[in-house]
Amino acid sequence: MTTKLHVACDALGNPVRFILTPGQHADVRYADALTEGIAAEAVIADRGYDSATLVSRIEASGAEAVIPPRKTNKYQRPYDANLYADRNKIERLIGRLKQHRRVATRYDKTAASYLGFVYVAATLALLN
Repeated sequence: MTTKLHVACDALGNPVRFILTPGQHADVRYADALTEGIAAEAVIADRGYDSATLVSRIEASGAEAVIPPRKTNKYQRPYDANLYADRNKIERLIGRLKQHRRVATRYDKTAASYLGFVYVAATLALLN
């Protein structure tokens, strides 16, 4: 079974939370667990997290939802494109984590040992 690593970071690109999920599940399914308990002025995510329910939860918490709508949506919700450009920070963080071969290739047999090394790689990324 494949797994997918979901990552949350702060405005500086520092890692905040990691969640390892089954690879065949949709990203939006784990958005609440990924953002729970994190205070933010804005939540920036890609189109995989586009959901009216998620956007309303984010806005109810007092944060701005910067999630572009899927192209197939009938209603194209506006979003701040300038703020969305900061999404590259999460992509750069994932790139820094994948510099470690063990994270990029997923050699570990168990999810717990893989996630453990992800935390080690994140610690090394914070120290650099």
